[in-house]
Amino acid sequence: MIRDHIAAKLGIEPDDFEYAPFTREGGLGWVHQRFGGEFSAIIEEWNGTLAT
Repeated sequence: MIRDHIAAKLGIEPDDFEYAPFTREGGLGWVHQRFGGEFSAIIEEWNGTLAT
């Protein structure tokens, strides 16, 4: 889902996890539980890697 979102929108932001389809999987809360303090760095990496 994340890859597809980045491909369609050319990036992803934390607010994007508050909308479908991410809310069906736990939304922003799940992302914070999973990645914690690394979340900002991971989003930057996803955007840089998957959008190119």
